[in-house]
Amino acid sequence: MQPRIPRQSAHEHGIQRADNDARLSDELASVVGGARRRAVRDRDRHIDTAHLLHSLLESDPEARAVLAEGPQIARLLGYLVQRSIGYGLRWQSGVEDSGAVPVVTEATGFSPLAAACMEEACERAAVRGGPARGTDLLAAIVADPQARAVEVLERAGIDPRQVLARLDGPPDITRECGEATH
Repeated sequence: MQPRIPRQSAHEHGIQRADNDARLSDELASVVGGARRRAVRDRDRHIDTAHLLHSLLESDPEARAVLAEGPQIARLLGYLVQRSIGYGLRWQSGVEDSGAVPVVTEATGFSPLAAACMEEACERAAVRGGPARGTDLLAAIVADPQARAVEVLERAGIDPRQVLARLDGPPDITRECGEATH
């Protein structure tokens, strides 16, 4: 029996593999892979910052710990699920681009803003001397108020500026947030 909905690969959707980028940690490559699968499943043309945020929450405990605690995380996940099944439909016809960043075409498959966030995450990591991690990507995402992920964070009652302040604060803060949730 044939499935009623034929399976389509990420390539058919124009979403290319970026998770084999040597500049990404294994964990961040996994996050990108999860975001790609979510975009394909949702039939979105591009991986956007909301896909990346959703995958970060599911896969990266350090990034999740920086975002919020308890009910805020549950509310955030609820909005992300709604985004993928309902209110995100208004986003399917458009491309996420704040206009504040130059369009990056090398990262085919990402919205222009998500591609710029991936590049920014790699630049942040280069300063540190390592591969990009989930917290590098999270910092890049929350820095642009036009990002779809920022809209979702704000709807969930999480202030992106406070998240960025925690990420850009002293190095101990991220570690302390991660330990607080264990």
